[in-house]
Amino acid sequence: MRFMIIVKGDPVIEAGEMPDPDAINEMGIYHEALHEAGVLVDASGLQPTSKGFRIRYEGSERTVVDGPFAETKELIAGYTIIQVASRDQALYWARRFPNPRGEGETCEIEVRQMFELDDFEQGEGVERFRKLGVGGA
Repeated sequence: MRFMIIVKGDPVIEAGEMPDPDAINEMGIYHEALHEAGVLVDASGLQPTSKGFRIRYEGSERTVVDGPFAETKELIAGYTIIQVASRDQALYWARRFPNPRGEGETCEIEVRQMFELDDFEQGEGVERFRKLGVGGA
C-alpha cells in the first residue's frame, strides 16, 4: 500500500521563503528513518506556484494558466510517498512526521492512500502502465 503524506501550502511558502535550517534537519532525520525502515518511495518540496502553471480543460480546448494561484489552503508545498503493509503503519509514520512549520506552530498534513493498478479493471490501459513500471506496478 502506498500513501502520500501531503504538506499543505501557506502564504510563507508561496512568498518563496526557504524553511528554517532546523526544520530541514528534522525532515532529513525523519526521511532517513523512513529509508532505513525500507518504506520511503519518494519525497520532495515544491517551488511556489509563481513558478508553476495549470492546464485548464474546457471541452477539447486546453488553456495555460500561469501561477501564482490565490487560494493557498488548496496548494501542496511538498510530499512524501511511503509504501507500507497497512493503514496502521501509514498512520504510525505520519504521526512521526515533523511539523512543517516548526514545533509549536499550527499546521496540518494530509495523508492519502494511492491507487494501485490492481484496484482498476484490468485491460489495455492498465497493461500500458504496468509496462512503464508506474502506478504501483
